[in-house]
Amino acid sequence: ADPLLQQEENGVDGTAIRVGTRRSQLARIQTDSVVTMLRELYPDLHFEIAVAMSTTGDKILDTALSKIGEKSLFTKELENALERNEVDLVVHSLKDLPTSLPPGFTIGAVCKRENPLDAVVFHPKNCGKTLSLLPEKSVIGTSSLRRAAQLKKKFPHLEFRDIRGNLNTRLKKLDEKEDFSAIILAAAGLKRMGWENRIGQLLGPEDCLYAVGQGALAVEVRAKDQEILNMVSALHDADTVLCCIAERAFMKRLEGGCSVPVAVNTLMKDGQLYLTGAVYSLDGSDSLKETMQTSVSYPHQNEDGPNDDVQHVGITAKNVPGQAQEAAENLGVELASLLLNKGAKHILSVARQLNDAR
Repeated sequence: ADPLLQQEENGVDGTAIRVGTRRSQLARIQTDSVVTMLRELYPDLHFEIAVAMSTTGDKILDTALSKIGEKSLFTKELENALERNEVDLVVHSLKDLPTSLPPGFTIGAVCKRENPLDAVVFHPKNCGKTLSLLPEKSVIGTSSLRRAAQLKKKFPHLEFRDIRGNLNTRLKKLDEKEDFSAIILAAAGLKRMGWENRIGQLLGPEDCLYAVGQGALAVEVRAKDQEILNMVSALHDADTVLCCIAERAFMKRLEGGCSVPVAVNTLMKDGQLYLTGAVYSLDGSDSLKETMQTSVSYPHQNEDGPNDDVQHVGITAKNVPGQAQEAAENLGVELASLLLNKGAKHILSVARQLNDAR
């Protein structure tokens, strides 16, 4: 028997499996949902939630995310706790995790994706409207360059302004002041918070492509910790894993981060993975968008031995066919290369310079 499991059943040495989380309400809800799944899968194990740390991203609220420039803004403190063995796994929004993780860490599970689309939440006085029906010069709050770039182009009559803070803070700013006519948030976060009724409009791919990894939860673990890695890998959702590998590979090849507008849309249908990717100038006037597809229907082979620890853009998914993961990663890289050949590098470097100068 697995020594970890035996210890657990006897409950000696308080060998609980410790799960790290950020302090925000959404982070707690996301972590609780993962722990609930783990408890159902492993009723004999004891899981403890270690409430962390406010992260750098939670503390610096007066600066636009895209200006802070720190990729691992919301994840660094949690990774430090993992490294010091204070926690065994950490739950993140996948879109907060950089495409290259620090050495020694891996994403051991990507859970089934919630709706990845962006949603519009309107000020109560604009209830029942859509973005196109808002009056001229209405102010829309979003801290995302990606959202602003796409929506400026699509709705030139609107103005876009930065809004920061966790979901609670942003909704409060919207409702209690007259500064914003609406704000744009990820539908997934609103749904997890139980605020689905606030979604006034869902933005489909024709209006706004979403962020890499948006709507998916990731479980980060120590790469060498085989027991924990095996345990959490049961949470992998194969389709979500393949979509997110393609998206992350696309972003990594473009070297996109928070400071440039990069967006995606993925679709899995009949064993084919379709990836749409785009890059934008800050005002949305300049953009490149393409779609590519690949087959990901491969049988699962028992790839024992040294292949065990193959990571694809930071993700270790032992229970998803390796060939399918490779195909997904190649798709992302090829799509990014296509855009780079068409001039994406210029669009992104101008966007980066302009953003730095703001």
